[in-house]
Order: sequence, then structure tokens, then C-alpha cells
Amino acid sequence: MVLAAALAVFLLGGFPMLGFAAGAAVWLVQRGVQMVAAKRAKAELAAGNRQKAMGLIAATTLGRVWLMATVVLLTGLAEREAGLAAGVLVAVLFTVSFAAQGLSHLFADQPEGQGVA
Repeated sequence: MVLAAALAVFLLGGFPMLGFAAGAAVWLVQRGVQMVAAKRAKAELAAGNRQKAMGLIAATTLGRVWLMATVVLLTGLAEREAGLAAGVLVAVLFTVSFAAQGLSHLFADQPEGQGVA
């Protein structure tokens, strides 16, 4: 939904579409990696491998940040304004995603035996 709104802003604002394409592509790829890593970490936790699960999450988190930064950098080297647009788009997408995850955890039901009594 945020990507669709960003597309409208890019089209109406006359921003470089290369920046949108690069930012959107790397965002979707990193979200896919995040989903796969979360699924594998959940399986590792179910198997009792807490260290492996946390290592997996840590490694993929760092890898996703490096992936996004590299794509933004390469886009900026190809076309300066497109790199700026891609960087701003990725920053906005990250901020919205981070806020949405925080709100979903805040309003989620607490599992039995957890939370404040």
C-alpha cells in the first residue's frame, strides 16, 4: 500500500523512476528475505535452538541493511537524483514498516502467562 502511494508521489512529483524502481525492488527483496528468515528462526526456536535462531535473525538483518545500502549507492552512482530518490523511498518504507510492526506488537494479545498481572 505504501509502495502504491509512493508510486503516485513519484509520478506526480516528477521524481526519477529509476529511483523508485531500485528502491521498490530492493525493498521487496529484503522483505522476502526477512519473511524466510523469520520462518526459519521460528522453526529453530520450536526445535529448541535459540542461539541458531538469534544468529539467523542477526545475520539476515545486517545483510538486508547492507543490501539496501548497496543498491541505493549503486543507483546514486548511476544517476545522482535517482540515488537520492531511492534512499528517501527506502527510508520512508523502513520508517512506516518499523512503526507498523511496533503498533502490531503493542496491540497484540499477550500469550498466556506473559505480560503484567
